[in-house]
Amino acid sequence: MKTKSMILTALFASITAVMALLPAIPLPFSPVPITFQVLGVFLAGAILGSKLGFLSQVVYLCLGAIGLPVFAGGSGGFSVIIGPTGGYLIGFTIAAFIIGWLIEAGELNKIDKKVAYFLAFFAGIASIYVIGTLQLAYVLNLDLMKAFSIGSLPYLPLDALKIIIAFMIAIPTRSRLKFAKLI
Repeated sequence: MKTKSMILTALFASITAVMALLPAIPLPFSPVPITFQVLGVFLAGAILGSKLGFLSQVVYLCLGAIGLPVFAGGSGGFSVIIGPTGGYLIGFTIAAFIIGWLIEAGELNKIDKKVAYFLAFFAGIASIYVIGTLQLAYVLNLDLMKAFSIGSLPYLPLDALKIIIAFMIAIPTRSRLKFAKLI
């Protein structure tokens, strides 16, 4: 791996960690707090692409798994990954890969850039919700509809806003980094 790839991977793992440390907003009916980590995941996949975006989120998970306080609210440890919210964290890796892969495929197939990014972000958030909801249901012994209603549904409006923000940041940033041959 090239030095610039390692630096970018570490940078986006750090961005996701910083987004987790912004004040997390707990919801009284859900163990899943409102955070901005998903914005970091969107940016990692969209800017770095499938492989490095995925790797950045694996690095982020590993940092948290060894106990560094990089998860929501400054938590850390393997227990968070196997706990009720761990599926969302695991979903970050899959989402970053899917987002990067769809954007790369869109660029190769000359699909409209805005359409490719929208589809990529939508697929990314869907993968986070699916994996997160499944683990939430399993760990808390809930049916899937209940897990979805407390662990994903309330977050749709804010995640739509995060998609808009990621859209505004990722497109010009990826273009500039490609022009500078950094990605």
